[in-house]
Amino acid sequence: MIRLKRVYEAARPADGERFLVERLWPRGIKKEALRLDGWLPEVAPTPALRKWFHHDPARWAEFQERYRAELDARPEAWAILLEAARKDTVTLLFSSRDAEHNNAVALKLYLEAKLRRG
Repeated sequence: MIRLKRVYEAARPADGERFLVERLWPRGIKKEALRLDGWLPEVAPTPALRKWFHHDPARWAEFQERYRAELDARPEAWAILLEAARKDTVTLLFSSRDAEHNNAVALKLYLEAKLRRG
């Protein structure tokens, strides 16, 4: 199972393994204060794609397509997440205020599709 959570929410045992899936460290969070099993900046969208998207919901569909293409080109970046999700619960951590249109949501959908395919 793959879950999503903002980094500003408290960690819970039900989170399972927790991975930060952003290229930049979240503002206002001390590294020692965030319970993490890993920080995977390479799984995040490239800076160019992130800047192009600019959290604009009107660009969401195209962002997902472009991001999937980036992920297809870098399986080593997300393989650890897929393996962890096959074993137990994984929580993808993000800092965006928009909980519906961010790279963690797109990554979750991408990984879930991989899990369904086996």
